[in-house]
Amino acid sequence: MAQGTVQVTHTGTSRWRRRTGEYASLAAALEAAAEGDVLTVAPGTYRENLVVQRAVTLRGPEGSPGSVRIAPPDGVPLTVRASAVVRDLHVEGQDAASPALLVEEGTPELMDVRVVTRSAAGIEVRGGARPTVRRCTVDNPAGVGIAVLDGGGGVFEECEVVAAGQSGVAVNGGGHPRLERCRVHHASGSGLTVTGENSALEAVGCEVYEVRGSGVQVTARATAHLTDCDVHRTTADGVTLDTDAVLTLADCRIHDIPENAVDLRSRSVLTLTRTTVRQFGRNGLSVWDPGTRVDANQCEIFDSTGDYPAVWVSDGATAVLDSCRVHDVPDALFVLDRGSRADVVDSDLTQVRNTAVSVSDGATAQLDDCRIREAATGAWFRDHGSGGTLSNCTVDGTQTGVIVTKGADPVIERCTVDSPAEAGFYVSAGGRGSFLGCRVTGSGGYGFHVIDGCRTTLRKCRTERCARGGYEFADGGPDAAPGSGPVVEDCTSDESGGPRLSAARETAVQSTSRSPGLLGPIPDQRADDPQTPAAAPAAPEQPSRTSKAVLGELDALVGLESVKREVRALTDMIEVGRRRQRAGLKAASVKRHLVFTGSPGTGKTTVARLYGEILASLGVLDKGHLVEVSRVDLVGEHIGSTAIRTQEAFQRAHGGVLFIDEAYALSPEDAGRDFGKEAIDTLVKLMEDQRDAVVVIVAGYTAEMERFLSVNPGVASRFSRTITFGDYGPEELLRIVRQQADEHEYRLAAGASEALLKYFTAIPKGPAFGNGRTARQTFEAMVERHASRVAHLAEPNTDDLTLLYAEDLPELP
Repeated sequence: MAQGTVQVTHTGTSRWRRRTGEYASLAAALEAAAEGDVLTVAPGTYRENLVVQRAVTLRGPEGSPGSVRIAPPDGVPLTVRASAVVRDLHVEGQDAASPALLVEEGTPELMDVRVVTRSAAGIEVRGGARPTVRRCTVDNPAGVGIAVLDGGGGVFEECEVVAAGQSGVAVNGGGHPRLERCRVHHASGSGLTVTGENSALEAVGCEVYEVRGSGVQVTARATAHLTDCDVHRTTADGVTLDTDAVLTLADCRIHDIPENAVDLRSRSVLTLTRTTVRQFGRNGLSVWDPGTRVDANQCEIFDSTGDYPAVWVSDGATAVLDSCRVHDVPDALFVLDRGSRADVVDSDLTQVRNTAVSVSDGATAQLDDCRIREAATGAWFRDHGSGGTLSNCTVDGTQTGVIVTKGADPVIERCTVDSPAEAGFYVSAGGRGSFLGCRVTGSGGYGFHVIDGCRTTLRKCRTERCARGGYEFADGGPDAAPGSGPVVEDCTSDESGGPRLSAARETAVQSTSRSPGLLGPIPDQRADDPQTPAAAPAAPEQPSRTSKAVLGELDALVGLESVKREVRALTDMIEVGRRRQRAGLKAASVKRHLVFTGSPGTGKTTVARLYGEILASLGVLDKGHLVEVSRVDLVGEHIGSTAIRTQEAFQRAHGGVLFIDEAYALSPEDAGRDFGKEAIDTLVKLMEDQRDAVVVIVAGYTAEMERFLSVNPGVASRFSRTITFGDYGPEELLRIVRQQADEHEYRLAAGASEALLKYFTAIPKGPAFGNGRTARQTFEAMVERHASRVAHLAEPNTDDLTLLYAEDLPELP
């Protein structure tokens, strides 16, 4: 039953009396109304399903918004099938299968209508309807806020979807609305959804926020165009495109997104102009699949809150950045997979915590007239098939300017690297690359650092003020192919201070260069007689002791009986192998890399040094020297620097032993993005490539080393055996103290030995206990106490100066 009355007014005076009156129901009034009539509805709740089929005006009373409620128990509360005007009404629906306000035909005007419902849709426009909807609000926590489908269209101005159980605005089936200055928020699905061929959405000055899904979703051949819009505070991606979708964003702002700011796949195309993307948790732009393309012009991507690249291009996709800025991000641009491509023109990549440009897995990147500043690595071409061109770019304030590894082959032309902390250009692990007219200034390391015999081409390059030298070409190693190494033409340096290139490297450069232009100006090269040919490589330094003498020193060490047996067994196998080879017999392959496990102070470093000497005395190693490193020496703070540090440590150990103490620290249990894995990967490759030049010993606590080897099977396979160093007993610690006393011309007084035994038995054996180191520290503490005691004697005799008493022992820790 209707509540209240309806006044119907006809504008034509000739029919005024017959047409004006009060009606008991809205349905009756609508039936009596003619085209152009105005139906003013009195305040109240009307439990009717209304259908407007003529061009009338249906309105509530002025000055009383919300006083007229259209609220039937089921079905569609209000259906509009004509070019009518509907305003100042409150529409409520309860039917989950029907919309609350349905527009099916004509070009009606809906103004100041509030829809509060739990329906399939708050407002639904379909068919040939083209409404103009102004200042309307939809609150529908059970379904879609506004649905435009089946060819429907219209303009929505200053409307608001305050809640939606699904999408805030959904367009499909060829619908094509225009939104102007609208707000969509608190939707449980996407804010704006456009799907299906011929479906389209245009939005100007709109805002989408606080949605439990993507802010904007365009799929299945649909198109959308957003201008001056804000998308923020979503729970999923900011903007999602899939399956041949097309979207244009102009002067838009996408921010405060926990996932990808923009994600597009499956041949979708996105055009961004003067758009900002900021505060995103994953990628700013995430571009996937062949045929998928992004064109960004005058855009800014910055202020990442996550740990992912700002722009990610993979699986054959394409990205074009023109006059863009990417800054304050972990990584700026990652291009992965064969067929993927990124073209970057006149853009700035700055304040990048890791790598500005990374190209891998056969992808291509083209950068022209770009500026890279304040990054750990400017550009990194990572592996075989990866390449592209850097042209007229500047790289400033990085750890390393450009890295080329594992067969990558880019062209770098007319680029400048200024003030790198470690190297301007670094090529290793079979990387190639052509460097044409490039320049490095103010490097904290080398200008150009090329190792592993890489087939790199340098033409008309120049270095200035490089701390370690302008050019460094490391030996390719014993397995390097003849003619391998860089090709160098017309390169120069300012002859700043730096290490001299070895004679062997000078020869290698001359043999691969097409002109002598590089050799003359390289800093500190021999210039006494330019006609004198480069000297032949020096013969390997011969060991000063025989293996028997070194083994004798090993035997003299306190304790370590099982260790001595292991080392002797290994030495015997190597010696017998040599003798079998001389006799023309096959020799068993012996892996010389070792794992030392045990507590600190058990002699691991000492045994490693003696092991290197033994191998040198047997002719297995050229020098046998020991290079001791730990995590801090191998792992850098930025992507790219770890590989460089690890390779440099390996070079220092060339011909000897690389001893890595506490090696398990390279693989922490909670690794995350830890760069220790990069050090491990580099070590594994170098141990294989240079297995005859360097012996690697990894050492650490027993339990931690077991975990380290178990989680890195590639590392475990490189080592022949594990040698465990047991803790010293009290008697062995006493022997170490006695050795220290004899070496420094002290003696233990009566009772001191017994006191030391009790001391070493009682001393706590926790993590701070240092075994042999503890014995030495105990001796040093006794010497200090002895000095304090004897310093007060007027005329000390020899016994006073040499005897250590039980009271000289320090307090137990």
